[in-house]
Amino acid sequence: MRTVPLGTTGLEVPNVVLGVMRIGESTDDEVRTLVRTARDAGIDFFDHADVYGPEVHGCEERFAEALQLSSSERAEITLQTKAGIVREGPYFDFSYEHIIESVEGSLRALRTDYIDILLLHRPDALVEPEEVARAFDELEEAGKVRAFGVSNHTPRQIDLLRTAVRQPIVANQLQLSITHAPTIAHGVASNMVGLEQSVTLDGGGIVDYCRINDITVQAWSPFQAGFFNGVFLDSPDYPELNAVIDRLAKVYDVPPIAIATAWITRHPAGMQVVLGTTTPDRVTGAAQGSDIPLTRAEWYELFRAAGHRVP
Repeated sequence: MRTVPLGTTGLEVPNVVLGVMRIGESTDDEVRTLVRTARDAGIDFFDHADVYGPEVHGCEERFAEALQLSSSERAEITLQTKAGIVREGPYFDFSYEHIIESVEGSLRALRTDYIDILLLHRPDALVEPEEVARAFDELEEAGKVRAFGVSNHTPRQIDLLRTAVRQPIVANQLQLSITHAPTIAHGVASNMVGLEQSVTLDGGGIVDYCRINDITVQAWSPFQAGFFNGVFLDSPDYPELNAVIDRLAKVYDVPPIAIATAWITRHPAGMQVVLGTTTPDRVTGAAQGSDIPLTRAEWYELFRAAGHRVP
């Protein structure tokens, strides 16, 4: 398992992460098997959020109940969680009170004294950076959160937070897969008149912005065709892409899911791939893509086969 720097923390973390948003109804044995499979593959980084599960903090609690980690076992893994979505609304809340309440709930649910990384979960249009800064300062000073990041934020939204927040923003979790790659595709076709792919959205250049500012990109839904509308692997909607994936899987002697992972991990930004599966075999297969040395020609062939233009 290849590691990448986590922002400016000085930590080296695996470039494949296990997201546990779907373990809410899993048994203890199923959770333990899933985590053990991840650990055997070199994954010691686990991604949570307060809203994951049948109830608020449900998946965090299920994780802790099933694993019953000792303090030494807890120290061996990295726990990341998120705050900011109010599921009952639904709406977003980056107020001081909500951030503090959410983190306290996560600490109780995870049965731990500290969160390694806290992400702000999707942008809050009503954000007041001074309130976020107050919460971050309090959590850091109390030793309850060690590093901070965001999810689905644009460059300007991060800049706005940084007008008040003094801690480095070390990660930005963004939706990214071979087929859902506007953060990368628009730059490839920049300034091409009449081509939809060339249109700059959301402030543009978020991947480049993260590279410049030492913010680790974490790719969620790495196998989704689009926004929660099914995976592209083996999908009849993507015959050309799957033909290329299957051929490269044979070349590198790995399952196709590893090639889909490798397309992201090959990017020089040093991204992390956030897996959302609860199937151990898929975790093992995806992890094999951690360090596959796709050539530029192979990377762009996958890109084109997914329907993106290379002018």
